[in-house]
Amino acid sequence: MARRFASEGYRVILTGRRTDRLTRAAEELRNAGAECLPLSFDVRNRADVEKAFASIPSDWLPVDVLINNAGLAVGRETIEEGDPDDWDRMIDTNVKGLLWVSRMFIPGMKTARKGTIINIGSIAGREGYPGGNVYSATKFAVDALNRSMRIDLLPFGIRVGQIAPGAAETEFSLVRFKGDQVRANAVYEGFEPLHPEDIADAAWYMASRPPHVCIQDMLIMPTAQAGASHLYKK
Repeated sequence: MARRFASEGYRVILTGRRTDRLTRAAEELRNAGAECLPLSFDVRNRADVEKAFASIPSDWLPVDVLINNAGLAVGRETIEEGDPDDWDRMIDTNVKGLLWVSRMFIPGMKTARKGTIINIGSIAGREGYPGGNVYSATKFAVDALNRSMRIDLLPFGIRVGQIAPGAAETEFSLVRFKGDQVRANAVYEGFEPLHPEDIADAAWYMASRPPHVCIQDMLIMPTAQAGASHLYKK
């Protein structure tokens, strides 16, 4: 998404926890001619979010587009066997992280009376599946927040929309299975999953509509997937 928006002429505030990757990404964007401001912090920590926001130069604010993309699934156990530490990690990232970041950027957008917020949800926020329990709960929360944010910000001309992907081959499964590459690879065997560029295209489509058009919700699946638990693998 950072590459896509930069290619369209946007200045990009790029955030992440892993400073080395963040630095490389920022260098790539700058080498391509884009202006980029990298900020390394963890969205789970409200104080760190506030500190990072305070470091943004005034001429970079308010933002035109805010994409709440931080999110993860950890573990695939049944509810009674789940690790509470995994639950905290998912809830703190997927729900609280979205809230902390949004709370920082929305006041400026309200003052400007414009802007687009894109929340990255999931098919797991529409239907549960075996072992998806707490992850699904966090993505159901994102769906609810997306709807409520849209209502709250309606008088200020701020567009709010959600992109809810199905199976997408990023680091999602590697994180979920805690570094087990073999198990992670098996998730995507036998079909072509979504690619990061597919979701980037959707985000750009949302943000680039005329001001009077708000795409509030997009559910995007691989052709081989019909639901959270319905995949056709060859």
